Amino acid sequence: MSWAGPEDIYLSTSLASYLDKKLLVLLRDGRKLLGTLRSFDQFANAVLEGACERVIVGDLYCDIPLGLYVIRGENVVLIGELDLDKEELPPHMTRVETAEIKRAQKAEREASELKGTMKKRMDFLDMD
Repeated sequence: MSWAGPEDIYLSTSLASYLDKKLLVLLRDGRKLLGTLRSFDQFANAVLEGACERVIVGDLYCDIPLGLYVIRGENVVLIGELDLDKEELPPHMTRVETAEIKRAQKAEREASELKGTMKKRMDFLDMD
């Protein structure tokens, strides 16, 4: 039997209060997952049931179904309970299909890369 320090007990207790509740989980890579917490361990590894990845690009969003999803605790930045009585998103957001959000993500990524390339060129020309 291993000894659990106070911080381990606090983590376990706080996650226990989220069991069987719908959560939003923010991951280190920026992804946002929604689902019902079914299980967790002392490392904050978690199992979400009915999970989906919420992808937001501008005013568009899509919930991509993932099913039963295991999350490694070290990748978790934030866990929060969703208030089921409130709207999750502002009214100006538009739900779209997976293919459309993927196209929007690609366009956003390409625009960001172009901006970075242009900035590098401008920095190169701005030699003191």
